[in-house]
Amino acid sequence: MPALEPVEFLRAHGRKFPAWSLEESLRYTRSLTREHYENFSVASLLVPKRLRQDYCNVYAYCRWADDLGDETGDPSLSLDLLRWWREQLAAMESGEAYHPVFVGLKETAARHDLPRQDFEDLVRAFEQDQSKRNYADYGDLLEYCRYSANPVGRLVLRINGYRDPELFKLSDSICTALQLANHWQDVARDWRIGRVYVPEDVMRAHGSGREALAADMARGAASPEFRETVRDLTERAHDLFVAGLPLADRLSGRLSVEIEMFARAGIAVLSKIRSSGFDTISRRPVVTGADHAALLARVLARRLTRAPLAISEAHNAHG
Repeated sequence: MPALEPVEFLRAHGRKFPAWSLEESLRYTRSLTREHYENFSVASLLVPKRLRQDYCNVYAYCRWADDLGDETGDPSLSLDLLRWWREQLAAMESGEAYHPVFVGLKETAARHDLPRQDFEDLVRAFEQDQSKRNYADYGDLLEYCRYSANPVGRLVLRINGYRDPELFKLSDSICTALQLANHWQDVARDWRIGRVYVPEDVMRAHGSGREALAADMARGAASPEFRETVRDLTERAHDLFVAGLPLADRLSGRLSVEIEMFARAGIAVLSKIRSSGFDTISRRPVVTGADHAALLARVLARRLTRAPLAISEAHNAHG
């Protein structure tokens, strides 16, 4: 039976119900992970079997928080639900978890000593989305990514046994770049839900702005000025991928392949944006399953031949 998506789950169960058993909870988080589409694979074969359930538990937490922020259609209700989600996080720590996500996550957090702050930061980002609909400058957007994206990479590293602050910094570069790539890929979708992640200072630097963007949206195609804006922003995201990519060769086992795949897939998104002429208004660029397979083959070939990580190769993939 398919796992209920967060909003459907709340309609069926409300916010208060008998505690789920551990077995039922783990089955729920696995099912939710399998069924939900993402640009990048979750709990794939690259993840050791012993850690797949932990990945599913963390993913379910993120999926719920994201949907509570994005899928209700009511910012006031979303803020109320996100406050409730914070309360459930606190209840988990005090041993009073009853929601299936937190029943499962409690085991994962204890086993890997995962800090509450990373989970809190993700909720903070989704709360910010309810009131902050645009960004005045690029630095402001990077600060948002610090909460919306970077905790996920840190949690993955911790689950795999890594605690080195230098590795966290490299991970932050990749996670921020992934978040930015997703924003530039989804400019039109974000506009439809009332959000503009394109920083106003970057738009102004290229002769665009909110009014000009509104005209582009009405026309269904990006102006030359907005294309230049997206070109600038994709180059910034690409530089962050390049800065973080050395993380892959500082890790061991399958995680090394997984991290390189995340970064290469993000770079592929930027390449698709470039191929579209930096017009992500008329059509959303997509990295296909075939693209992912080709990337995996390339990453595995590099490792089999023990070739060095080619940063210039990443540049060439973009330009």
